[in-house]
Amino acid sequence: MEQSGRTVAQEATVRLMTVDDIEQVCEIEQECFTLPWSAAAFYNELTHNRFAHYMVVELDGRVVGYGGMWNVLDEAHVTNIAVRAAYRRQGIGERIMRELMHAAVYLGSRKMTLEVRVSNIPAQNLYMKMGFHPAGLRKGYYSDNQEDALIMWAELPAVSERKEGSGR
Repeated sequence: MEQSGRTVAQEATVRLMTVDDIEQVCEIEQECFTLPWSAAAFYNELTHNRFAHYMVVELDGRVVGYGGMWNVLDEAHVTNIAVRAAYRRQGIGERIMRELMHAAVYLGSRKMTLEVRVSNIPAQNLYMKMGFHPAGLRKGYYSDNQEDALIMWAELPAVSERKEGSGR
């Protein structure tokens, strides 16, 4: 979907999540996951977890996607990423991942990891496109159906490498 020659993902605004976003983020959680996080969980992440960093993607004043990670020492762990169904396959998930990866580098991470359902091939394809590689399985990780999680890792560039690669 193009708007004035720009993609939806380019038109969208990415910003830090605030407690005011929790209601819309929980709507996305309900839409996307069989085990959605509660509003209290997001509130705790935003107000009490010093390792947590969450972003939302906003389009026309509406949150259409979000992602989060924990940054501990030199590793970042993606906790969740989701896009409203009506906005999928328009580059928003990739935009969220790029923003999380950039933030992780800025915060000093050298590696990033995540878990993804073994059945979620579209997400795995996105992550591989972003430089993630399978590194193992967590058997029975998802409590709703005991599905395994594929563990994926990506090496992140050092801040100086990123600046050189971006022409800055």
